[in-house]
Formats: sequence, C-alpha cells, structure tokens
Amino acid sequence: MDCDYILREYPYFYETHLHTNASSACGKSTPEDMAIACKEYGYTGIIITDHNWGGNTCIDRTLPWKDWVTAYCDAYRRAKNIGDEIGIDVFFGYEAGYKGTEFLIYGVDEEFIKEHSELKTASIEEQFDIIHGGGGIVVHAHPFREESYIPEIRLFPEHIDAVEGVNASHTGSASEHELHPEFDERAREYAKKLGLPMTAGSDVHKTDIIGGGIRTKKRLKDINDFKELILSGKDYVLFDTINYYEPR
Repeated sequence: MDCDYILREYPYFYETHLHTNASSACGKSTPEDMAIACKEYGYTGIIITDHNWGGNTCIDRTLPWKDWVTAYCDAYRRAKNIGDEIGIDVFFGYEAGYKGTEFLIYGVDEEFIKEHSELKTASIEEQFDIIHGGGGIVVHAHPFREESYIPEIRLFPEHIDAVEGVNASHTGSASEHELHPEFDERAREYAKKLGLPMTAGSDVHKTDIIGGGIRTKKRLKDINDFKELILSGKDYVLFDTINYYEPR
C-alpha cells in the first residue's frame, strides 16, 4: 500500500494496545508519561489496555471487587486527564488473561465491570456473552505468540469478534522482545479464514514507543466509535511500523 496515499486518506492514528505501570505489573511507565510519549510520537489517540485480574496486574487481588475495579481504572483516568490537557484522545479498554491466552476488551466501562463481578470467574465462553451483553467486543490478542508465559496456543473462533492481526512488538524496531513477524502473519491468515476483522496495536509497555496501530479516515469520538469501526472492517488500515495491511 502506498505510504503517501495512506497518510493522506487515513490521517488519524491510534494505539489500541498499551500498558502502564499503574495497573500492569509489566508496565514500565506511568499513564501520564505514556500519553505524553504517544502524543509526541504522533498518535491521535490511545486505548489503555492494562492487564486485568486474570493477567499480570499490579492491583491487589485481595481488594473487594468494586474497590479493585476503582483502583484498576485509575490508570485510564490519569491518562485521560493528561490527554485532555495535551490534546490526545484516551479511551478505556482492558486485556483479559486466561492462563496465557489473552483478549482485548473494548466497549464496556468501569461501571459495567463493577456491576458484573461474575467476570472475575467467567470462562472464555462466558466472557464473550457477558461483554456482548454490555455492548462490548472481544478481540483475540496476539493469538499465535509463543512465550514462556503461554503454555499453549488456544483458539476460540466462536467467542471473538476480531483478531489482533498486527502486534507491533513482534515486528517493531523499538520492541524489547525478539522479533517474530510470523506470529502476525499467522494471525492475519487466521482472521481471513474466519472472515473476521482485525485490529493492530503495539502492546507497548514504556515510553520507547514502538509505533504500530490503526490509521482511520475519520477521528474517533469515543471507544464506541472504535468498536463500530472494527466491527465494520472498513475505513481503516493496520500498521506494524513497516507495512500497512487491509483490516479484512
């Protein structure tokens, strides 16, 4: 895809998979610093997707459910506060963990999570129904990644709305991991086989910005705009810091 055409026709740039040290134990930088770094890099907006109760969270798991959710969502609030000041859109999401199998959840908010404590013990199949009940979507994050924390690759084609077809930590020069473009190649093949739309993000954990994400024709108003865009599978492109890809 021609770069000049992409920049002209898809001028808005979004990071859809981002961690902070306020909620993710593996995060290296504060929500404020992540928002500032992404603004300086050129992103229009970011989605905070820290690890949830089933993943690598740094929030005390012994807290009562609603207190835990409040503490967890503070990273998003902090990023949004600074984002409003400096002019970068900040949306809420989260990364759900199931013993190494992970999903990006978009389109539900803090209050919904507080009112659905069953999410804490839900199976992957149950998660799909609960999130759909709240108007959200479930995206399989880096489905073919091979890492020590992932005991096996598990696929749930009937319980996802989309596939993360680009995780730029597999390809980006600023990634702190060994590069494995084949992980993303397999993810895109999988999505196309299923006929599902794809997302793209960097899985970035610190202010050394990797640079992947999606480019859109129109500026997104909120997370629901993002959700509807992904479900449509059109009017955006995927970017892995080197190449652009169609979302279907």
